[in-house]
Amino acid sequence: MRKITLTIIWPLLFLTTFASSIQSKILIPAPPSLAANAWILMDANTGKVLIEHNADQQLPPASLTKIMTSYIVAKDLENGRINEDDKVPISVKAWKMGGSRMFIQEGKKVLLSDLLKGVIISSGNDASVALAEYIAGSENAFADIMNQQALLLGMSGTHYSNSTGWPDDGHLTTARDLALLSRSLINDYPTQYSIYAEKYFKFNNIDQKNRNSLLWRNSLVDGLKTGHTEEAGYCLVASATRNGMRLISVVMGAKSKTARAQESQKLLSYGFRYYETNKMYSAGDVVEKDAQVWYGTENKVNLVVSENVYLTIPQGSKKDLKSKIVLNGIIEAPLTETEELGKMSVSLDKDTLAKFPIFAEHAVDEAGIFERLWDSLEIMFMGFFE
Repeated sequence: MRKITLTIIWPLLFLTTFASSIQSKILIPAPPSLAANAWILMDANTGKVLIEHNADQQLPPASLTKIMTSYIVAKDLENGRINEDDKVPISVKAWKMGGSRMFIQEGKKVLLSDLLKGVIISSGNDASVALAEYIAGSENAFADIMNQQALLLGMSGTHYSNSTGWPDDGHLTTARDLALLSRSLINDYPTQYSIYAEKYFKFNNIDQKNRNSLLWRNSLVDGLKTGHTEEAGYCLVASATRNGMRLISVVMGAKSKTARAQESQKLLSYGFRYYETNKMYSAGDVVEKDAQVWYGTENKVNLVVSENVYLTIPQGSKKDLKSKIVLNGIIEAPLTETEELGKMSVSLDKDTLAKFPIFAEHAVDEAGIFERLWDSLEIMFMGFFE
């Protein structure tokens, strides 16, 4: 028997039964042009890129490097390899680091939770080195871990030489990779990510201000990180949420602190103004009722999605979405809930926006020999065999 592919077209659950055959095209103005070397705007939930320019160009990240440093710390905290109340010894190398600092002292021991805040809020090079040495034994070994993690996250344009972003010829990343990293941090480690929203950190009687000025200028913004060196220019990765939609903006190589904030705000404003993110389905939602089952103790089963499904679309285009179910072939018992039966795709106009697997709502046992024989005859009669 040769299975064939059955294609069924259904409207999404929120579409009306009778949609107009003439779709009105959603008009979106051209994205803003920024005064920077590279930028990208990504939806944190769906991963959809809304705007990009030179997003794959390798550039020095400066202190944006510390997003990866904090990601590895967050991962090790989650896995129980380290604890927030660990007391981390401070080496001479960490103490002597130049640039931005949280002002730790050589020979002292500092709470790991304080060092993490020193990395995120104070952008401390000293804190970054101290954590790198504590986790990996040396900063060079920690850089190896950073590069391994970058590969796992799909950051194909990134190579780290250190934990701080200190200038080095081989220390490079891309706007796209920074967006991917930030998305993973936000979604995988929300507790640690919440530190990025803190505006001040006081340590050793020194009160330091978060360098992300958008935390004061835009109440929707709750992260992430600034960076600056002469070679990198002024950089900013920002994230903001409005009406359940979270966006991540990356701006690299702006001319000033003011410019990096202004250009980031342009990206976020454009995304929130012209796009929306919708939850199409929740895990377990039925996408097709009473699909035909052959050779089973039941002859009908509902088809469901196994995970939450989100889409980022132009504002006002929800009514124009179309869905399409393509089965792998006829549905045959025995049937389990984990067997992929086909895929559902969602499109807008002629563009496929998402594709995801569908499953049986519940298991179906194989029928007895006579019922199976009858189904075989019926299938043959209907022309399913060649």
